[in-house]
Amino acid sequence: MTFDSSLWTYFINAGIVVKFIMVLLMAASVLSWSYIMQRALYVKKIREATTRFENVFWLGGDLSAMYTDSMRRRSDLEGVEAIFNAGFKEFMRMQKQTTVDAASILQNVQRAMRVSQMREQDKLEAQLPVLATVGSISPYVGLFGTVWGIMLSFRALATVQQATISMVAPGIAEALIATAMGLFAAIPAVVAYNRYSSQINQLLNRFDAFQDELANILFRQLQGVHRQPMTDTESLMES
Repeated sequence: MTFDSSLWTYFINAGIVVKFIMVLLMAASVLSWSYIMQRALYVKKIREATTRFENVFWLGGDLSAMYTDSMRRRSDLEGVEAIFNAGFKEFMRMQKQTTVDAASILQNVQRAMRVSQMREQDKLEAQLPVLATVGSISPYVGLFGTVWGIMLSFRALATVQQATISMVAPGIAEALIATAMGLFAAIPAVVAYNRYSSQINQLLNRFDAFQDELANILFRQLQGVHRQPMTDTESLMES
């Protein structure tokens, strides 16, 4: 007796419920891999853009020139540069209000940067819930298909007087394919989810560090702008 162990043969010989589960798991695997590739490219793009902007920022360049350059590309800003643009834009707007003190200006700048970071975080974490769902649900869906297939196999045995391993094995093998496909869909999704979550957390930490440094720089500028000039008497006393 020749037994063809190909996946297609298992699929053809499976019951309607097991077939549906196999198709569902295959679709989940295809969807998962498409999101894995898309997230890989996007996270890499944001990491490289963040590194380029940080290299310019940490060199101590002119913030106004950097802001002017970012405004020319404001529709394409991503990552830390988008956060800088939002914060410095609010800084320029608040500086025009002469009645506002330095602390209020800085609070508004920090609020604008936090809002921008939340938008960037949402874009970074897009599709991650799908990967988490595929990774957590697929094994159980596959296990359900296996249990259902084994149940049908044993029910079929009840109609015969003498059961042999050759009668049981094909049905159980077909049922176990569902579990294998569930693991095939789940394992890459879980690995990718954990990897991208770690990379995104690293980027968010860099965003936080950038915001703190930019806030410190702007605060020092505000102190210089709002410092009142000394009178002649105070100048003579210090002399």
